Amino acid sequence: MSKRKAIALFSGGLDSTLAMKLIIDQGIDVIACNINTGFGATKDRRAHMQNMCDQVGAELRIIDIQSEYLQTVLFDPKHGYGKHFNPCIDCHAKMFEVAKRIMEAEGASFLISGEVLGQRPMSQNKDALIKVLNEANVDGLLLRPMSAKRLAPTIAEEEGWVDRDKLEGILGRSRERQMELAEQFGLEDFESPGGGCLLTDANFAIKIRDYIKFDEQFDVPDIPVLKWGRHFRLPEGAKMVIGRDQEENVKLQEIDNAKFIHIETVGIPGPHVLLSKNASESDRAFAARSILTYCKTSPEESYTLDVNGETVTTTPLAARAEAAKYSIL
Repeated sequence: MSKRKAIALFSGGLDSTLAMKLIIDQGIDVIACNINTGFGATKDRRAHMQNMCDQVGAELRIIDIQSEYLQTVLFDPKHGYGKHFNPCIDCHAKMFEVAKRIMEAEGASFLISGEVLGQRPMSQNKDALIKVLNEANVDGLLLRPMSAKRLAPTIAEEEGWVDRDKLEGILGRSRERQMELAEQFGLEDFESPGGGCLLTDANFAIKIRDYIKFDEQFDVPDIPVLKWGRHFRLPEGAKMVIGRDQEENVKLQEIDNAKFIHIETVGIPGPHVLLSKNASESDRAFAARSILTYCKTSPEESYTLDVNGETVTTTPLAARAEAAKYSIL
């Protein structure tokens, strides 16, 4: 007889890792599904997530729902936004909806998550947890091992697939019990607790609101544009993004988005830049001069730029402050 199977919503953090461990230790196979909405941390966390799954014996899968998320959640959330641009309740419901699809396709029996009752005021209070169950149509199917003893029993517990006595009853924001469990299970290299969603970041919210104000259609290739660099809205409406360091320059170079052209300095060190493809001649000229003010240059001298393969020679602005007044942050 094959082992029973569960699908876990896996963030890579300690709570979701511990939740999986509590279920795996009861003889159940767990597939750890990391749902990629496009708005997770800016660093590639695949190696870290694989490491955590290896430590507890779960199978890692990364599920890309970026297009679906933009079309059905981000811009019209039924339950609204949090403090910034974060539709937490609708987002969690979408993730569980996706997880349920995977559960059915895999022949798994139930779902698990690392949510802790009361840990996050908007998305993990009791009312919010119930709303997610109803929105995703997973009531009874979703087991939250970290707070199970404080929540209604699920099908997995009622059917005896999982021993409720071996689950946790954690409440609130203290991490003491999680640290005890991590030590008990011998977990290593786990992340410090904290949110990883860019939509909860105040500056990112400013950037995305500015973006959709000027662009009627927001698509998957637009997501990475928001993740890097200084952002400017130029006098005639063009978007300009200037890399702040070598890492950001590399990330901006890698972006393939038909709405933007690439600009870089020639012969002198300088930032990599994205500029709206439909920028006016005036904004193009201003962008070229702005870029040079972020290099070691003199306003009295001319310098060369590569503007999407075309060579342009111009002088820097008199001062960086002339460009900075168009910064959206």
